[in-house]
Amino acid sequence: MSRPAVRLGSSAEARAWRERGPFLTTGSTSLQVQSVLYLNSFAAIDRSLASLARSAELAGPDRVSVSVRYGDCSPIRCLEPDQVDVLVERYARDLQISYEWFGDNLGSARGHNRLAAGSAADFLLTLNPDVVIAPRTLELLLEPFRRSAVGMTEAKQLPIEHPKEYDRTTGSTSWAATACAVFPRALFESVDGFDAESFFMYCDDVDFSWKVRRAGLMVVHQPAAVVFHDKRVGLGGVWEPTEAERYYSAEAALMLFQKWSRPDLVERTLVDFDNAPDAVYQRAAAEFRRRRDAATLPTPVDDEHEIGIFEQGNYAAHRYVL
Repeated sequence: MSRPAVRLGSSAEARAWRERGPFLTTGSTSLQVQSVLYLNSFAAIDRSLASLARSAELAGPDRVSVSVRYGDCSPIRCLEPDQVDVLVERYARDLQISYEWFGDNLGSARGHNRLAAGSAADFLLTLNPDVVIAPRTLELLLEPFRRSAVGMTEAKQLPIEHPKEYDRTTGSTSWAATACAVFPRALFESVDGFDAESFFMYCDDVDFSWKVRRAGLMVVHQPAAVVFHDKRVGLGGVWEPTEAERYYSAEAALMLFQKWSRPDLVERTLVDFDNAPDAVYQRAAAEFRRRRDAATLPTPVDDEHEIGIFEQGNYAAHRYVL
């Protein structure tokens, strides 16, 4: 079976990004790790920070300086000031930690945009706050940026590895999951960050990855960079998403079809959602139609279908069924 090609943008701007040379050369660099919190426990945050501090230590402070910014979207603070002080002191040798309670549920895209605003770091790393990273993960995620035409890297998640296809030589893939992903801050700003107007919770990382590829740069899966992300299948061996996960992923799928110039998939999916037995899909279809009537849908891009990949209901060719 033929696989859809993972292509890069061909515009003059895209060629300029490709020809600029690698983002990482000799000398030291800076990395801002950012996590959007929502009702996470102190213990989970502490565990994640412990793994991050070890990885920063091994990367070498003379080569990589690491700061951590937390943005809290919870209705009540995840961390009280004294708990923040504990974490700042505990990991002061390897990490510079800051915390902000937003007082509003901004969603993942808007939350990460807020955290990135004003950053002076060379690279940004988006990290789910419950993710535990392996000791060499930071080094391994930065290493591909020593090659030209690399714009984004992602880690391999365990215990459930994402089934996306990737090139075994270059690591090139359709999109990267921002549960643990790195990209240059200059590129992030150039493509206007995450599209928070279109995506609240899901597909913001797919859309951002495709903007990176449209800018002419590869999205690279780095299988040696391993993280633990506590996701599990049900007793039947299949994924069992929550109601919120089903709704927001359905809403995001329609928005992705709209933005990346697939009106055929929009109309087909609206019919499927209207006839679905689960009411969350009918709600997602109704919300899309409301936004269409209000003229607040994203303007379509990729009319030539150069970048977006829609393969059997997925946003990449898959190596196996999950």
